[in-house]
Amino acid sequence: MSSFLETIENITPEIYQSLKLAVEIGKWADGRKLTQEQKELCLQALIAWEVQNLPEDQRIGYMGPQECSSKSAPVPNLLFKTSADTLH
Repeated sequence: MSSFLETIENITPEIYQSLKLAVEIGKWADGRKLTQEQKELCLQALIAWEVQNLPEDQRIGYMGPQECSSKSAPVPNLLFKTSADTLH
């Protein structure tokens, strides 16, 4: 495992971009198709590199805050009027 970690430490931003493009399009820069194993290893390398070099919101798979938006704003009751909805 240490050789994998050493490899991650040697990835430059240029290599990162090249690996990311290869995974995105499924091909190396010279046009050869990535094998399934190569895709998996490249993706693992990208994720490991991002943990060390990018803020969380810029990493692969980031989905933003996971709080339900309905918790922040009350949902109006469309079936029954409340006392606040009636005019006196």
